[in-house]
Amino acid sequence: MDNPLIQVKGITKVIGRQTLVEEISFQVPGGSILALCGGNGAGKSTVLRMVAGILQPTSGEITVNGLKWKQSRKRFSMQIGYMPDDYQFSHGLSAEELLNFWAALRRIPRRKQRVEEVLALVGLADKRNSLVTTFSKGMRQRVLFAQALLAKPPLLIMDEPTNGLDPFWMNEFVKLLQNIREEGHTVLFSTHQLEIADRVADQIVFLNQGKHVGSGTTAEIRAEFGSLYAAFHHSLGLG
Repeated sequence: MDNPLIQVKGITKVIGRQTLVEEISFQVPGGSILALCGGNGAGKSTVLRMVAGILQPTSGEITVNGLKWKQSRKRFSMQIGYMPDDYQFSHGLSAEELLNFWAALRRIPRRKQRVEEVLALVGLADKRNSLVTTFSKGMRQRVLFAQALLAKPPLLIMDEPTNGLDPFWMNEFVKLLQNIREEGHTVLFSTHQLEIADRVADQIVFLNQGKHVGSGTTAEIRAEFGSLYAAFHHSLGLG
């Protein structure tokens, strides 16, 4: 693979006596989408946090857009828009105020205009003045998605982004990711919802108990196993 935007080589994360992730490797070319698939405790969030620079691997190496975290933390972080799986929102802030705050941290030019754009993209323009703490889980997810988009980063990293979304916004999320890919951005996201991965991902990596148990392009996996569900069951040794 020539000049992948993400290169992950043999990353392991050990905390105390527990190995959370063991010898994970994959590459993601620019302008494509890779989904990390697995159940609870598979290690998906730990891998994403290491790629995002939030956690450092115990061993192994991560390169994003030719940069390593230890060489230039600021330049590394500027490559990434990160959406966590959950977030404790501050009381008293509206959606617009919160996004303006994040935009100021990222020193985004024409902040007001960009905040308006991302609020519209995630369908929250009419809720801009509402307190985020009053939002449903799905609406909070859309706020987090909006903040990840603010800086138009080369790489979007999203942890279980469709949790709490209703069927309409599941479909809209797929459309948004497809548009982002067409604009040349790269996406790395985790999910336990295989139907979402099947619809939008170019590549799949299956994880189980912190280990890589299968991978391939979506087309390759369908050709070999018939479906992502069958491939996932096979990766767990269930069929």
